[in-house]
Amino acid sequence: MRERTGLEDRIAGIKRLESGLEDALTLIELGEAEEDAATIAEGEEMLRQLEKETATLQVEALLSGEADGNDTYLEVHSGAGGTESQDWTQMLMRMYSRWAERRGFKVEVVDLADGDEAGIKGATLQVKGKNAYGWLKTEAGVHRLVRISPFDSNARRHTSFASVTVYPVIDDTIVVDIDPSDVRTDVMRSGGAGGQHVNKTESAVRLVHIPTNIMVVSQGDRSQHKNRDAAWKMLRAKLYERELKIREEAAAAEQAAKTDVGWGHQIRSYVLQPYQLVKDLRTGKTSSSPSEVLDGGLDPFIEAALEKRIQGGEDVIDDID
Repeated sequence: MRERTGLEDRIAGIKRLESGLEDALTLIELGEAEEDAATIAEGEEMLRQLEKETATLQVEALLSGEADGNDTYLEVHSGAGGTESQDWTQMLMRMYSRWAERRGFKVEVVDLADGDEAGIKGATLQVKGKNAYGWLKTEAGVHRLVRISPFDSNARRHTSFASVTVYPVIDDTIVVDIDPSDVRTDVMRSGGAGGQHVNKTESAVRLVHIPTNIMVVSQGDRSQHKNRDAAWKMLRAKLYERELKIREEAAAAEQAAKTDVGWGHQIRSYVLQPYQLVKDLRTGKTSSSPSEVLDGGLDPFIEAALEKRIQGGEDVIDDID
């Protein structure tokens, strides 16, 4: 049903463009025949609006990967640098939350580890909405911040790093078999805010997939049962994303293209001082308004990264059961 709805939406979008183009051209021809400048201007304005809608549909057409239509998990983790990096990690968490809100997506905090003095050491968000994974998948990698530190009494410039990981929420149409004997389960007390109940009961659940050493933690609910269920969903999603990445890398190797963006491979720099600039190192896309980007204005960067990803053939992967 989701696939059918997506196809119907795309077909309806094309039909709207065809109908709008015909109406706009008819208005312009009518205005020229009657030498009516107002009618011509109305037709030209319709063409400008159609151009914007076409650009939006073009980007959405890029979201055709196997899991692009799914909800997604997004993790942020601080790098070396203590308080500086932990504060930067919290800024990134807010940036993605604001971006999701702008698109009408729902955001849930699945896991959160507070920083030692300020900010956070890491967090896992679940972003729910149409094509959430497709939109966010190119955000995975290392993000670098340059600014005058608010924590440095000498007002020196600091560079901070944080990593972002993105993997899709998998639904019932995708089967990921996991041998329970390969998974270690730990229960523990939840950290952070939540009241006496949360802090006194062992409601948090950590799962470790021993063969791959992949670990997930869920502590967003007061119920250990619900946290356990959420953790298993996250683990299946991470293993699925791992398999996707392996397939992508194999396809990209054939085209001499590198797909993996790991620690030490920065994808974007955010400079607040001595000048104002955000630059994506993969696409060359820039913005002279870091405040707008950090408030969720990510679409130009995401669209550019998606276009480059498709041009590079990175989404050409085999189906995975």
